[in-house]
Amino acid sequence: MATSLGPCAVRTQPGTGTGREATETADLYLHGAAGSWTTFIGMIDRPHRRDRVVIDLPGWGESALEIPMEDYSIEKMAQAVVEVMDALGHSRWNAVGHSMGGVLALHLAARWPERTVSAAALSATTFGVSRAAKKPLRNLTKIPWLVGMMVIMRSLAGLGVAGDKLMRAMAPLRLMRAVVAPVFASDAVISNAVSRGLGTDARPASFTAAVREVGRYSFGQWEAILCPVLALRGDQDAFTPENDLRELKAIVSHARLVTLTHCGHFAPVEHPAEVNALLASLWSEDVAATSGR
Repeated sequence: MATSLGPCAVRTQPGTGTGREATETADLYLHGAAGSWTTFIGMIDRPHRRDRVVIDLPGWGESALEIPMEDYSIEKMAQAVVEVMDALGHSRWNAVGHSMGGVLALHLAARWPERTVSAAALSATTFGVSRAAKKPLRNLTKIPWLVGMMVIMRSLAGLGVAGDKLMRAMAPLRLMRAVVAPVFASDAVISNAVSRGLGTDARPASFTAAVREVGRYSFGQWEAILCPVLALRGDQDAFTPENDLRELKAIVSHARLVTLTHCGHFAPVEHPAEVNALLASLWSEDVAATSGR
């Protein structure tokens, strides 16, 4: 699908519901940096009342890879997402974002409040990542895995196409399981498919640009968010410190904060059923709020 940032791979699942709400509103899934639509496979494997829209964001997955880095920003990514939703005929959405996609979901809620029915930020890479992007050494002990990954990805990005090829070459190797292990609470969920997928999707230049943009992002604009908000992290999350949820609450006072136990950074992979239950509760909040207006 064409967007202002280039071709974008989009997967849709028609909903089983009827009526205006079921057809106009879609559940929109936004993956994180070093991710793709496959992050949500465990969450979207059953029929659902509303249409689902699952996007490979520009620069990731099966979408256009050669995005000029000067065009890479949260705002431009959000605009590309809105273009996709317009093309599909969806006037409103429930935004569900993981990691960097969580930042994008909250940005959509702030910039398009009349169209964002709810926003779920799953392990959103917000304040801690922003500080680490600006001052890596000062935050080395606070988010060590992220800072280490930043250094590696910047080095690989400097190699250009060779850096991407090196990451893809590593993807099938057993070494990749050890590389991705810190972002999961248990090795048991790191299947060969998961480790290969993360290795294949971890594009150095795009990752480096994404972290840079989070470092530049102005979180104060989230004061404009009106819709119900769920902010979730794992109790062993390597990228989203506990304090990130408190800082978000200070800006979006009505946000519901949840910390999942025995969970790392990838709650959609580690606990898909539990995340779906929390989303169902969030969407019920919106129904109640709408009926009361």
